[in-house]
Amino acid sequence: MHKIWLITKREYLSRVSKKTFMVMTILGPLLIALFYAVIIGLAVNQKTGEKIKTIGVIDHSGVFANSLINPSKMNFVYADTERSDFDGEVDGWLIIPKDFKLEHPQGLVYKSTQTPTLDLQSKITGAVQSAIKNKKLITHGLRQSFLDSLNVKINLTTMQINEGGALSNSKAELNFGLGIAFAFIIYFFIFMYGVQVMRGVMEEKTNRIVEIIISSVKPFQLMMGKILGIAMVGLTQFLIWIGLSGVLMAIISVVFATQLGDMHTDKAASDVMQNQAMPNIINAFFNLDLSFYGLIFLFYFLFGYLLYSAMFAAVGSAVDSESDTQQFMLPITLPLILSFTTSFSILSSDPNGTLATFMSIFPLSSPIIMMVRLPFNPPWHELLISMAVLVATFVLFTWLAGRIYKVGILSIGKKPTYKQLFKWMLMK
Repeated sequence: MHKIWLITKREYLSRVSKKTFMVMTILGPLLIALFYAVIIGLAVNQKTGEKIKTIGVIDHSGVFANSLINPSKMNFVYADTERSDFDGEVDGWLIIPKDFKLEHPQGLVYKSTQTPTLDLQSKITGAVQSAIKNKKLITHGLRQSFLDSLNVKINLTTMQINEGGALSNSKAELNFGLGIAFAFIIYFFIFMYGVQVMRGVMEEKTNRIVEIIISSVKPFQLMMGKILGIAMVGLTQFLIWIGLSGVLMAIISVVFATQLGDMHTDKAASDVMQNQAMPNIINAFFNLDLSFYGLIFLFYFLFGYLLYSAMFAAVGSAVDSESDTQQFMLPITLPLILSFTTSFSILSSDPNGTLATFMSIFPLSSPIIMMVRLPFNPPWHELLISMAVLVATFVLFTWLAGRIYKVGILSIGKKPTYKQLFKWMLMK
């Protein structure tokens, strides 16, 4: 155990003292804070958002008679011809032909000096379709005031019934955001530091340094020392990122506090904030049991990393160059990639469904999927089973990886196959 600690200490200190580690440790929180500031800034100052487009309408048919409803971020202005004095203000011209009929709405033309986006086309056609529908309804005796009353906005408040029967905010937006954040962080760190383990093993093997090292330590001790040392590096960087990001985001929130307060007094801006539900999300976040989330996250972060790093170390010990790793990397990384991509559909469909439950217990996907499900309060027994299976699988895979490592670390000059790796696992 003492030798494992010495190797772990050496791996940790050698990596945290590098300039690249220090730069990325500082740069990461700055980028996160910058991203947060951009989001808040766009919400506060709508001028930095999408430009409101002005569309000139030339209605030769006279069917619409100034009845097109302005979509979001778009204004319709009406003219008889394409007037040159509008050129500086109009982004494009919508031409409605003289023979345009409600029964056969054909012949619409949009002209612009810039290529229109699909979103722009969708908004224009949607406005025309809505106007045609209203016109047809009016011809059947409905009044315009009644049609206007049909355009209503609904704000749905979702509540969750607790075990005691009490109601609380379901925090749907926050749960989705936390699920995505957990999935991305675990995927990113497992992949990044797992590959570092593999490259570190390959570097020692190709430089023939390992032949000297294993004269005083066992191969398994060397493998575990490297895995634990790099795990401590990743955990250190992650904790620093969380601390610095939290401080910077708090400062940004204070800086924007005045503008956020002013937005609630402005009706249009208040609607934007209400649609985004930003105040509710912020309040709900600080009401979470952050210590519980933090402990569960650290568990899945560490054991997920340890599980995959053992496999990465086995691959690194079996090959001589990085190009040879491709045939072995796919089976290892596929469950990780599949878990990350599946997490989006699980969040949007059924976080407690059969697929989500299976993938949150299956050890190769549980570090990501269970953290995705955690904000949706999965049953306690599923959480405990998932944790137990992950620990047991880590022990098994580490033992198997250690047997491959013991033989592969001294194997030079021959590309191994899956059959050889299987023999190495069974070798006494």
